[in-house]
Amino acid sequence: MPSVDFTAPRFRRARPRAAGFAAIGLVAVAALGLSACSTASAGDSAANGQRISVVASTNVWGSVAAAVAGEHADVTSIVTDPAADPHSYEVTPRNAATLTDADLIVYNGGGYDGFLDDVLRSTRDKRTVNAFELYGAESDLEDGHDHVTDPAAAAPVAAVPDSHDGHDHAHGAVNEHVWYDVPTVDAVAEKVAAELGELDPANAAAYTANAAAFHEKLHAITAITSSIAKDHPQAPVAQTEPIAHYLLAAANLRDETPEDFTKAIEDGNDPPPAAIAATRDLLATKKVGALVYNTQTQDKVTNDIRSTAEAAGIQVVEVTETLPAGVDYITWQTNNAKQLAAALGSAPLG
Repeated sequence: MPSVDFTAPRFRRARPRAAGFAAIGLVAVAALGLSACSTASAGDSAANGQRISVVASTNVWGSVAAAVAGEHADVTSIVTDPAADPHSYEVTPRNAATLTDADLIVYNGGGYDGFLDDVLRSTRDKRTVNAFELYGAESDLEDGHDHVTDPAAAAPVAAVPDSHDGHDHAHGAVNEHVWYDVPTVDAVAEKVAAELGELDPANAAAYTANAAAFHEKLHAITAITSSIAKDHPQAPVAQTEPIAHYLLAAANLRDETPEDFTKAIEDGNDPPPAAIAATRDLLATKKVGALVYNTQTQDKVTNDIRSTAEAAGIQVVEVTETLPAGVDYITWQTNNAKQLAAALGSAPLG
């Protein structure tokens, strides 16, 4: 079965509370202010003969930005460690300086990479590309939006504060993991090209051409999900956490996992015993064709769920929130889709 080598450390999320996050934000903003006093304003790079600087919140969006920037701009990603959780990442003064020196910031939005919030509030004239805000953009790529089986999670909406963990996340009303939505990724690439073209007019045609080439490569992913949708329409699956929601939607699959289970895992809590039992039953009795498993939020509960799936002969499709080492976005998501297709192709549904 095609697979990606996920060898990053396994961990359970421990998200910071609001007070702690605010304290980090104050440090970052202070550092940002110091940096701003000694740095040329954003957008001056090309005019001054310097290379354009693009900063992405994670290496996922960094990979997309790099595909568009090509050899004409420098791209830096803040979160690159596969063991780091962007939900709870604590921005450092060095990160803040990097961000304020950037000509363009590319980020997920929707409360996912909230560590950028204080920085962005302090640099309101900064050019940005917010992926979350681009969800729903028109595209000739098969998007699967009509296949979403959970209407409450069909489209991102403005996130609202979730007081128990200090980051913005409205469960049941928002799914911020939009890098699994190919049309959104395509829209981000086009927006990056447009922004870079304005910052660096001399290379605008190259940025547009790079975005077009990236668009064509995205078809490799949607070809696989469209094939899954045709061969396994509404096939039942389970997942430990809903980060691959849009991948499953594009493939026209039905997530049978109890919401109480996935919500608890996503929040870093123990699921209710009834939800654990129901999830184990889905797997033990072969009521689902695959288990989509986030390797970045493993604990004894998810390990047990995985063991139950493997004992039943159900294949595990490993997914992550950051890029594995040595691969780009296209390779990563193509391999994810291939894993899913292979798992369903051998599913021992009861």
